[in-house]
Amino acid sequence: MTNSARATIQAYFDAFNAGDTAGMLACLADDVAHHVNEGKVRTGKAAFAEFCDHMSRCYRENLTDMVIFTDPSGTRAAAEFIVNGTYLATDPGLPEAKGQGYRLPAGSFFSLSDGKITRVVTYYNLADWVAQVSA
Repeated sequence: MTNSARATIQAYFDAFNAGDTAGMLACLADDVAHHVNEGKVRTGKAAFAEFCDHMSRCYRENLTDMVIFTDPSGTRAAAEFIVNGTYLATDPGLPEAKGQGYRLPAGSFFSLSDGKITRVVTYYNLADWVAQVSA
């Protein structure tokens, strides 16, 4: 079961790096709980897709140095990675976008059921990101 969980998480991140929101959505349960860094929990695929659309407008990101961890039951997983990005359009409440590049460590935690992701939690250091795009 852990190989299935690992494959699901890998497919999710492969789709992210390809800019393939539909591919990411295919990895998610219909009632997925998306816990955003410094934000509110969004529930459901529609809310997740809306978030992805917003992120695609404001940021171009590629994840590297990916390490995926799974528990023996295949119901929990985590990933550690580096976010390599470009700040494309000003996100309300954040510094002005001028095409700044950034690179920061981040991590995501997952719950899975029946081969689908039911919970996504992502963390990164917002202060580090703000410092990089404000320099």
